[in-house]
Amino acid sequence: MPSASGRAMAAGERTEEPLAELSHYVVARPIYSEAGFQEENERRPPLPPTLRERAQAAFRCSRKRAFQVAKSFLPILEWLPNYRVKEWLVSDIISGVSTGLVATLQGLAYALLVAVPVGYGLYSAFFPILTYFFLGTSRHISVGPFPVVSLMVGSVVLSMAPDDNFLIDGSNATGTNGTGIMIDTESRDAQRVLIASTLTFLVGILQVIFGALQIGFIVRYLADPLVGGFTTAAAFQVLVSQLKIVLNVSTKNYNGVLSIIYTLIETFERIGTTNIADLIAGLLTIFVCMVVKEINDRFKHKIPIPIPIEVIVTIVATGVSYAADLEKKYNAGIVKSIPRGFLPAEPPDVSMFSQMIAASFSIAIVAYAIAVSVGKVYATKYNYAIDGNQEFIAFGVSNIFSGAFSCFVATTALSRTAVQESTGGKTQVAGIISAGIVLISIVALGKLLEPLQKSVLAAVVIANLKGMFMQVFDVPRLWRQNKVDAMIWVFTCIASIILGLDLGLLAGLLFGLLTVVLRVQFPSWGGFGNIPGTDIYKKVKDYKNVIEPEGVKILKFASPIFYANIDGLKSSLKSTVGFDAVKVYNKRLKALRKIQKLIKKGKLKATKNGIISESGISNEVFETDEEPEDNDFPTKEVEIQVDWNSELPLKVNIPKVPIHSLILDFGAVTFLDIVAVRSIKTIIREFERIDVRVYFASYQDNVISQLEQSAFFDDTVRKDIFFLTVHDAVLYIRNQMAYSDNQDPIFEKVWIPSTVFPFFLSCNIHCINCHFHCSMAHSEVNILTVILQFRNLYCLYYF
Repeated sequence: MPSASGRAMAAGERTEEPLAELSHYVVARPIYSEAGFQEENERRPPLPPTLRERAQAAFRCSRKRAFQVAKSFLPILEWLPNYRVKEWLVSDIISGVSTGLVATLQGLAYALLVAVPVGYGLYSAFFPILTYFFLGTSRHISVGPFPVVSLMVGSVVLSMAPDDNFLIDGSNATGTNGTGIMIDTESRDAQRVLIASTLTFLVGILQVIFGALQIGFIVRYLADPLVGGFTTAAAFQVLVSQLKIVLNVSTKNYNGVLSIIYTLIETFERIGTTNIADLIAGLLTIFVCMVVKEINDRFKHKIPIPIPIEVIVTIVATGVSYAADLEKKYNAGIVKSIPRGFLPAEPPDVSMFSQMIAASFSIAIVAYAIAVSVGKVYATKYNYAIDGNQEFIAFGVSNIFSGAFSCFVATTALSRTAVQESTGGKTQVAGIISAGIVLISIVALGKLLEPLQKSVLAAVVIANLKGMFMQVFDVPRLWRQNKVDAMIWVFTCIASIILGLDLGLLAGLLFGLLTVVLRVQFPSWGGFGNIPGTDIYKKVKDYKNVIEPEGVKILKFASPIFYANIDGLKSSLKSTVGFDAVKVYNKRLKALRKIQKLIKKGKLKATKNGIISESGISNEVFETDEEPEDNDFPTKEVEIQVDWNSELPLKVNIPKVPIHSLILDFGAVTFLDIVAVRSIKTIIREFERIDVRVYFASYQDNVISQLEQSAFFDDTVRKDIFFLTVHDAVLYIRNQMAYSDNQDPIFEKVWIPSTVFPFFLSCNIHCINCHFHCSMAHSEVNILTVILQFRNLYCLYYF
């Protein structure tokens, strides 16, 4: 009996045998050109549906289809019937309570970024959740304010309602004893709330339109490096805007280009007026929040629920402020008043739409991009899909609905969503419970937060910026991986800091698109060669053992070919083959004219071994006859071949043409425009004139279709120069060259004007090879026929 080890070895040997067999493969098939492949394999013709069929499919109605349409517009019908009450409800309740407490504090804090009273931040943390619960496709994101979007809204608010528009004479103000210029804060705040809610309404309209038009793909143009640079710049903008609140320093509200620089300068100019009580409270809040958040991150596997440090700090700070009476004793800036209950719905001021349409467009895109990017992270983690177009509609309806109740633009916050997911949230039931916690704060707890210092809220905002500031460390990694992406990140960040968030985003987007255009306009290309013994072709510069086929150059152009990069294709062709086909052709024509003149003058004669001058001195290129011959030659045909790659007895520098075939690898070409089609046909003609055949390989079927539609193929350019792979083309060329070596050369007869030999009689000679009639001349003494083939020049003398 064999031992266990012997059986294991035998099993191991048996398992290794098929692996060894599968490590190599041998394929035997014909060499396929496009024409040959189409003969053997019939293409399936596309059958586009008729207009009637499309109408029937679009308007077909059934119970199943109606339910599918309803589920697409109301995703709650998809997941709510499958809700696992026993497994998920407790987790969603715990998550909802935790997220609601954080959302309450963040709503108050982010209202400072919008430059509206903090109470309106609670509305913005409540209303959007109600509609997203029914319309959203993400199960984990927490809908509400986000600092970047809030700051973008605040920049519009401050530009349309600056403090200078609400200056009043203090002597005429009721309830005051001042005599100087004062700001009518009540009118200012009312106007700013109206602007913010109107902007939110317009953003919602745009988002619904984008979703209805199915253009959710637009977010794809916001690449990760662009979003990273933009959000980092926005975090810096938020930091600067909240710095003056932490210091309790009053400055002007700057907007536009270099506004952040002006704000920093004025803040530090007035730093002497800093309120110490607010500064200490703000610094302590930042320190405590960041330390506890770090603990939450490091021990998240051991702590079942993250410590809600923002809530704890806010409660403690409110109690300290109330007990110490910081407003009266130290002139600390506090929240003062938070409205209880809800305000009635108000329509937007449509007359403002024209002033904010540009900003609303960028805000709508950024808010959507942030929400979808965060949603996709958790959708991938929990194995479900989100619908980008439906997300547009969900956030659009949410913003329209919340805009009617004096809210500002909603999206999702990274930190708040992380709390909702990490505390066990499974569905948007956790979101609706968090909205209930915010509702309790609006109805009952708002009054208790009135003694809270604004610097504490500003510090909470700053502490939540840590994640966005940490994105700076992505730049070195990006630089190592892809320098273009690193440049996009840096450019977008700097542009957004200097120009402002709206113009910075536009500048970053244009810069990113410019890099794409430049990479397509100047793509990678190179000469390819064969790995011996395989059908694999790699760049000659990259591998030592790559061999170029003799007399063949292979060029791969890794880009679609269109009007912007066709010159790049031509330039890469010249670099690959080592000569300019047009210049070679012109030089050969010039050389031919000189040969004709020298023959006419009698300075050149021909023997069977070459061309000799009249004096009998041999040319540098050709050998002389071993036995000099007399001037009276016998009547026989002598063939002389002129090698264009050698030095001719002419003062003409003719470039060398060491190849007979050129293969263009179109494996990376996804489309061609009409300019490219015409240019490629010209390239074929230019190389054919100097007897270099052009072939195409590894093309895609849609490229052939585009060429057919553009009338590319004709009698001279046929599909038999297109091959399925580069190796097919190389093998075909080798077969052709081997065949031509065993055949007599085919000559193209060139007409020589009869004026060269004015006393000759003319006649017609028929060429049996090309079926071309050539006009020739002869005399009683001799007949001269110059036969030019662009690879070689042949002279036939009849003596």
